[in-house]
Amino acid sequence: MNKKVNTILFVLGATLFNIFVTVLCLVLLILIFARFIAPFISDTAQAWGFSLIFIAAIAGSFFTYRALLKFLMVKFDFEKYFDPIFRKGQKKE
Repeated sequence: MNKKVNTILFVLGATLFNIFVTVLCLVLLILIFARFIAPFISDTAQAWGFSLIFIAAIAGSFFTYRALLKFLMVKFDFEKYFDPIFRKGQKKE
């Protein structure tokens, strides 16, 4: 496989991983909220809680993705295996 194929496969895999982590965070936070917090608060507060859970799941997946990507960048030389997505310095006239 060449660098372009590696890049496409990496982007697809990273996207699927990010979606999986987001759904996992969402399910875990909803379960924790529904079990321990929701029975003790009002319906309006529950609605706000679920909205905040959605935002927290996205933030949690973002930070997990970033941490894993930093780890992989230290472990592997990305320039050796992947083609850059955006090129620098070349302008089309």
